[in-house]
Amino acid sequence: MILSKGYIEFFSSNPKYRRLWAASVISLLGEWFNTIALFLLILQYSGSQFLLGILFAVRMFLFGISQPINGLLADRLNRKSLMFWSNVLQIGLALSFLLVDGEEDMWWLISISGLMMLLHGVYVTAERAAVPNIVEEEDLITANAIGSASWSTALCMGAMLGGIVVSEWGTDAAFIIDSLTFLLSAIILIPLTIEQKVDESMKGPLFGTAIKNIKIGWNRIYNDKRLLRIVFAKSSWNLGGAGLAGVFLVLAGADITGYGAAFGFGLFFFARGIGTGIGPLIARSVFKDKNKWPSLIGILVSVSGIFYLFVGLTLDYYLPLTVLLIIISHSASGGNWVLSTVLTQSWVEDEVRGRVFSMDMLILGTSAALSTTTAGYLVEYHNLSLQTGFISFSIVMILCGIIFTLWRPDNHSQMS
Repeated sequence: MILSKGYIEFFSSNPKYRRLWAASVISLLGEWFNTIALFLLILQYSGSQFLLGILFAVRMFLFGISQPINGLLADRLNRKSLMFWSNVLQIGLALSFLLVDGEEDMWWLISISGLMMLLHGVYVTAERAAVPNIVEEEDLITANAIGSASWSTALCMGAMLGGIVVSEWGTDAAFIIDSLTFLLSAIILIPLTIEQKVDESMKGPLFGTAIKNIKIGWNRIYNDKRLLRIVFAKSSWNLGGAGLAGVFLVLAGADITGYGAAFGFGLFFFARGIGTGIGPLIARSVFKDKNKWPSLIGILVSVSGIFYLFVGLTLDYYLPLTVLLIIISHSASGGNWVLSTVLTQSWVEDEVRGRVFSMDMLILGTSAALSTTTAGYLVEYHNLSLQTGFISFSIVMILCGIIFTLWRPDNHSQMS
């Protein structure tokens, strides 16, 4: 695969991508302010590790279960409008967290957070489907590397600054900042124009044709066995990784002595963000043969699991070592994410791309919900220690990477 432009040349020559990028980064920055504050409120008011797992499970379940409809909307309606209204609706939802005032409010805190994640799913599906509309195919790896690195930067800065803001000024400040980022992101999107093709099969009543059109998306995946394999790439990491990053990493951050829970969350999520930012940049520079990417994806999942295993084995020894291991692990996961995303974008036609990505996100969300619920339940009701949790879930991730590498439905299809 020949890369026609470097990062600076590509970024400076594509104003539409710059605007889409800016809107996404600003929105994500506030999202991580929000997330750190939610962690603290749950532990402060309930002290329940299981509720922490439920928070992630509800968020990822609603993110995933809504994806077939999100994909349908992304292929049928204007993708910019979907992103714009997703931001606008989340402004009020973010401000509603200001009303949380005790353990009795945990149920609707989790519900509102889940609803925001559902709207975030609308945004993500529309955005990923829109990128090939404004970027040349040879620049997709560059665009996705920038996007992944920027997501990671937002995670780094949002988590770290969120930890500091929550520690110094409380959770209310974080929620107000979050609402302002959604507002600014929506304003940035207003001048953006995105051309897209709408398939003839999409015409007719929205809900009357929904099942038929969702089935078209699934058939596009199932009939292309190489694509069938790739849509399971992200979930291969999430079956172990979501529990590790969404439950055990949060609890480990809360246990850091002398810094406070909010700062501890922020530190480990900062490390996670650095890793997922470095990974796509390394992948773009090192893995230039696109034909080898499907095999590399499973290997990267296992590599991520191996370094999380080292986190579990060295958790109480030396904090900088733990941070370094988290960075390396998430570098591998970032490579997995960007390679699988670019393959999907380049293989799938514009008219059906939203529905294909929605299935990708549905599988991802379901696997993440299962992983975080299991992790939270085991800690809360079976006294699973942090070290045992890190080790056991990292082994799950390693095995998932091996299974993905060995699973080759495209070979079986060719033999048939």
